[in-house]
Amino acid sequence: MGTQYFKGTKTLTRFIFRQQRFKILVWLISLTVITLSVAAAYPSIYKDEQSRQAASFTMDNPAMIAMLGPGYEIDEYVNSVGAMFANEMLLFTAIAVGIMSILLVGRTTRADEEDGRIEMIRALSVGRLSYASAAMIVIVSTNILLAVLIGVGLASLGIEGIGVEGSFLYGAILGATGLVFAALTAIFAQASETSRGTTMFSFMALIIAYLIRAIGDVSSEALSWLSPLGWTVRTGVFAGNDWWPVIVSFVFALVVGFVAFYLQSIRDLGSGFIAARKGRKNASAFLQTSLGLTFRLQRTNIIAWAIGLFLLSSSFGAILGDLEAYFADIEFMEAFIEAESDYSLTEQFLTLLMAIMSLISLIPAVMVILKLKGEETKNLTENFYSRAVSRTRVLGSHFFLAVVVSFIMQSLVALGLWSVSGSVMDEPLSFVTTFSSAYVYLPAIWVVVALTILLVGAVPKLTGVVWLYVVYCFVVVYLGDLLDFPVWMNNLSVFSYIPQIPIDDMNVMTMGVLTLIAIGLSVIGFTGYNKRDIAG
Repeated sequence: MGTQYFKGTKTLTRFIFRQQRFKILVWLISLTVITLSVAAAYPSIYKDEQSRQAASFTMDNPAMIAMLGPGYEIDEYVNSVGAMFANEMLLFTAIAVGIMSILLVGRTTRADEEDGRIEMIRALSVGRLSYASAAMIVIVSTNILLAVLIGVGLASLGIEGIGVEGSFLYGAILGATGLVFAALTAIFAQASETSRGTTMFSFMALIIAYLIRAIGDVSSEALSWLSPLGWTVRTGVFAGNDWWPVIVSFVFALVVGFVAFYLQSIRDLGSGFIAARKGRKNASAFLQTSLGLTFRLQRTNIIAWAIGLFLLSSSFGAILGDLEAYFADIEFMEAFIEAESDYSLTEQFLTLLMAIMSLISLIPAVMVILKLKGEETKNLTENFYSRAVSRTRVLGSHFFLAVVVSFIMQSLVALGLWSVSGSVMDEPLSFVTTFSSAYVYLPAIWVVVALTILLVGAVPKLTGVVWLYVVYCFVVVYLGDLLDFPVWMNNLSVFSYIPQIPIDDMNVMTMGVLTLIAIGLSVIGFTGYNKRDIAG
C-alpha cells in the first residue's frame, strides 16, 4: 500500500476526535473514576487478615472463578489488598473497555459508511484508507490514554499492595484488551454490510470470549488461552505482574488490524464480504404491520442476544453443583457463612447472579427502543409516516416489542440456569424459585425501558443518558455494598428496590409501584413523541 492510501489521515483524525470527543471523555472519566474509587475503598473494607482470608475462600470457588477468573494464592490475598482488588474488578472493567472500543469503532467505521459520510469524504482529495486509519488512531489513542490515566491514578493512591509496576500493568492490560476488541470490530466492519451486523458480531465475539474463558478457567486452563479475556485475567496484577498477556494482546490486535486494513483496501464502498441475504419477493401480512416491520428489522439482533444470554446462564448453571461440595471441608468458610446468613452459598450466589444477568437482559430491550431514534437520525422514519400510520402506533410497536424481549430474555436466563444446574446439583434449584428470581426484575427493566421512551419522546438529544444510567445501576448492584454507598445513591438505581429471591420475600407492592412508574414515564414519552418535530 502506497502513501496515497493514507492521504489526509491527520486532518480526518482531528475531525473524528472532535466528532467523538464527548463520548470518549465520558468513557475515560467513568472508567477511571470508578476504578480509582473502588481501589481507594478496599483498605477500609478488608482491614484485617481474617476478612481477607474469608474473601480468598470466596473468590476461589468454581462459581466465582467462572464469573471473575482464577483467584490468587491465599498468601497474596492476605498480604496485598491489590490482589483482591484486581481479582474482583479487572475482568468486568476489561469487558467495559471492550464495549467502549466496539461502540467507538462501529460508529466511526461501518456506521459512518452506512450513513453516507465516508462516501462524501472519499469524494474529496483523501486516500482510500485515510478515514479507516484515522478512526483506528483515535481508538488506539483512547485506549492508551485510558491505560495511562488508570496506571498513574492507581500508583498515586499510595495503597499498600498497589505498587507502581502493578498499577501500570493494570492499566496496560485494560488498554490492550480494548485494542483486541477494536481490531475484531474493524474486521466485522468489513464482513458485514450494516452497522447493526458489525455491532452484533462484535458483541457475540465478546460473549463467546467470556464463555470460553469461564469454561476454561473452571475445567481446562488450556481452553482459556483461546480467549482474549483469558489472557487478561492471567497477568497476576499486584502479585506476579506478568506482562506477557499485554504483549500477546497487542500483537494479536496488530495482526488483526492489518488484516482489517487489507480487507478495507479491496472492498467496495458500501459492500461487505458477507453478502446480505435476498428477502422474499412479497411481504407477509405480518411484515406489512408496524409491529411486524419493527420485529423484522431487529430480529437478528434479538436472536443473537437470546442465544448469548442462554449460553451465559447455562455456563453458570453448570458450575453451581460444585459450590456446596467445594466448601464442605472448609470449616472456616462454613462458620463464616452460618454467621452471616441462614441461606446456602448457592442461594446467595443466585441473588447476585440474577441481578447481573437482569442488567444484561436490559440491554437488548433498551436497544429495541433506541432503534427508532436511530432510524429517525438517518431520516428513515419518514418511510413510516409516508403511510397511514400514527406516531403512537409506531412507538407503541417498539415499546411492545421491548417488553416482550425483556420477558423472553429473563425466561432464557432462568431456563438456562435451571435446566443445566438440575443435572449437576444433588439438590437442584426449584423451578419456581429460579423463574421467580428472574421475573421479579421485570418491573425494574420496564422502568428503564419507559425512561428510554421518555427520552426518545421528550428529549431525543439526551437518549445516550440511558446508557449512563444502565452503567450506574450495574455499579450499584455489583459494588454498592462493597463501597458502602449512602442510601440515597442506592435508591437512585431502580434495581435496588427489587427483592432478592429466595433470600427476600416477594413484595407485590413494590412490583406494582414500579410498574405504575413505568406506565407513567411511558405516557409522558408517548405524549412528547406525538407533539415534537420529527427529524428529517
